[in-house]
Amino acid sequence: QLQLVESGGGLVEPGGSLRLSCVASEITADYYAVTWFRQVPGKAREGVAYLSGYADRTQYGNAVQGRFAISRDSAKKTVYLQMNNLKPEDTATYYCAVRSAKNNTYNWRHPSTYAYWGQGTQVTVSA
Repeated sequence: QLQLVESGGGLVEPGGSLRLSCVASEITADYYAVTWFRQVPGKAREGVAYLSGYADRTQYGNAVQGRFAISRDSAKKTVYLQMNNLKPEDTATYYCAVRSAKNNTYNWRHPSTYAYWGQGTQVTVSA
């Protein structure tokens, strides 16, 4: 069973940076696309950054475009989310999620299309 573990969250001042990591226990046939989501209490889970398939196609949410970057280190089975110029509204629990190629026909922002999730890591942006 594929398992995902996030790390790298914490408290940072506005304008600061953090890098989140998402380590997979194994690379299975279902490991095709990886997305970082975030969620604050009382709100829906929001797609932040997407990395797909073998061509490493990326997409970003409008709120983070130009500030966040998703990347991978295949040898380490790790996907990163580099977050720069952080704002208080970026405060949330961040989750990484994985879906199969079969589900990759759906919009990347739909959480229900991801079968595997990490436990989340808290990011707090505050002075």
